Amino acid sequence: EVQLVESGGGLVQAGGSLRLSCAASGYTFHHYAIGWLRQAPGKEAEGVSCISSSDASTYYEDSVKGRFTISSDIAKKTVYLQMNSLKSEDTAVYYCVRLLLCGSRFPYDYKGQGTQVTVSS
Repeated sequence: EVQLVESGGGLVQAGGSLRLSCAASGYTFHHYAIGWLRQAPGKEAEGVSCISSSDASTYYEDSVKGRFTISSDIAKKTVYLQMNSLKSEDTAVYYCVRLLLCGSRFPYDYKGQGTQVTVSS
């Protein structure tokens, strides 16, 4: 059974940092990419960042470039999203998703339960 378990969300002041973690299990980790999808209240979900487990290629949505960094620990089957210089508009539920490919289209087939990130201004 494929499982994606997120952790690391919370409440932070604007300008602060958080690190999200996604622990994957139940499948061959390096066969798929992992991404972070976020959804704010009343807004559509958007792909924030992803990383290919095979070659470590990455994608970042324009609004997070230079502030967020995605990384992968293959031995731990865990993907991290380091979020710096957080803004109020980053407030959302962040979901870890398994992707067929890492890119702007975010074709995912599994999604975790989500972790809330709240940035106070």
